[in-house]
Amino acid sequence: MNKTELLGVLALCAASFLAHADDDSLRIGIEAAYPPFSFKTPEGNVSGFDYDIGNALCEEMKVKCEWVIQEFDGMIPSLKVRKIDAVLSSMSITEDRLKSVDFSQKYYHTPGKFAMKAGNVLNDPRVDLKGKKVGVQRASTYDRFATEQLADAGVEVVRYASQNEAFLDLAAGRLDATLADIVNTDESFIKTAAGKGFALVGPDITDPNYFGRGAGIAVRKGDSANVARLNAAIDAIRANGKYQQVMARYFAFDIYGK
Repeated sequence: MNKTELLGVLALCAASFLAHADDDSLRIGIEAAYPPFSFKTPEGNVSGFDYDIGNALCEEMKVKCEWVIQEFDGMIPSLKVRKIDAVLSSMSITEDRLKSVDFSQKYYHTPGKFAMKAGNVLNDPRVDLKGKKVGVQRASTYDRFATEQLADAGVEVVRYASQNEAFLDLAAGRLDATLADIVNTDESFIKTAAGKGFALVGPDITDPNYFGRGAGIAVRKGDSANVARLNAAIDAIRANGKYQQVMARYFAFDIYGK
């Protein structure tokens, strides 16, 4: 083997090693401010259903999870510029998002719900919330729904970087209502001291044009390899019981949905 051939073989080996190294880790974006799906413990560690499911999936795929904490509205931009490889942060699979990214199959599916002072009746949000302030998380499916379905009916839509900020303003009387995932609202607000005197009201908000077919794991457009292995891992942990073990830590019902 001459020097040129040797250098070529070494280059191929190096490329193979780097590709394998990339396959051995997955940089995953997570918000860590959306309990019980993702949050920080008093010790500063990330925890929650999304985090535990992600770790179970990485274990199944035999890769290392490298968690990257950031605000929700920066997730897709970070994915596009390759700061992260995937988003596992309760991101709904919608037709609008599918124009920019690809998704795994769902890993859970829950409806949205309004929270207001207990005693309020909400039959038709467009009518009953006219002239009122409704808080939503910026860049979420609830933001898009409220903007397109409520704002033109005279509802003032107030956007926040995190859902917890909306809960704080609702408790302080700066909002009349907030719209978010039913589980997040119930666990993170209604059942807490701050949520005393508030209730989940009105119909379940499930319009598939906005809320798609559940929460999935977003990857870059065209990343069919990660879609395939994430789908296989989701199927595997649901079949071997690991999904149910994680779910039981946070919920008393089947969050996977229909």
